Amino acid sequence: MGRRRRRERGEVVAEQVGGGVAELVADPERPRAWSLLIDGAPQSHVDLDDPAHLSFAYQRRLGHVVDLAGPPGRPLQVVHLGGGAFTLARYTAATRPRSTQQVVEVDEALVRLVRERLPLEPGARVRVRTGDARAGLGRVPDDWADLVIADVFAGARTPAHLTSTEFLGEVRRALRPGGTYTANLTDGPPLSYLRAQVATAAAVFPELALSADPAVLRGRRFGNAVLVASDVPLPVAELTRRIAGDPFAGRVEHGRALADFTGGAAPVTDANAKDSPAPPAEVFA
Repeated sequence: MGRRRRRERGEVVAEQVGGGVAELVADPERPRAWSLLIDGAPQSHVDLDDPAHLSFAYQRRLGHVVDLAGPPGRPLQVVHLGGGAFTLARYTAATRPRSTQQVVEVDEALVRLVRERLPLEPGARVRVRTGDARAGLGRVPDDWADLVIADVFAGARTPAHLTSTEFLGEVRRALRPGGTYTANLTDGPPLSYLRAQVATAAAVFPELALSADPAVLRGRRFGNAVLVASDVPLPVAELTRRIAGDPFAGRVEHGRALADFTGGAAPVTDANAKDSPAPPAEVFA
């Protein structure tokens, strides 16, 4: 059973879920907006009155990918690996009405909590399945998705089996020709994991881009990076323009600069895959 308490910054709903203690923290500046934290780590932010509002910098960057994944307003078929509070599914439904979306989230208790406290719009064509992300991806028909979004964390780390060339081969199988894959990745100095993830994607997709805070790309601090991949040229110029104009401006690397960024890192396979690095304790302090 969940419990409520009051904090200076607003109401908090706390409940034990599969991945730890989930907290829904009321946003004092938006009447029906909430942040989702798992064991103190921020996961999602949702505004029920304005689902097109994206608060977190990395979610804004993923939102730009949604915007550029097809002509403006055209419905898409989207697979979300990792559900959280369904922020990007809500965003897609609001900005691309009649989109058909599948969400795969392993934490059944979290899904129940989000459905109860932060219900989806009744008309949203969003199907939520509980289960492992890779297994759920395996059930997606060939060439079905216009867009696959991976934002999967367990204990603030991406599980190893979602970091390999074999996993990305499954992503490419599920994508239509010309479709887009995007993933939220996290790493810090010396960026060994992030470099290897770019090399892994390059082994499966011919076109790549990577966006992040410049300090993260320089290896100065731990943070998020958004990878974008496709079998056709990406709209890099427009993506760069949008990300540079965000409240927390980011940088986009692509082409030769991104290849150089990998520093000769080898692609990851199922045989040698590891969980993403744990964030330093001070990140969520």
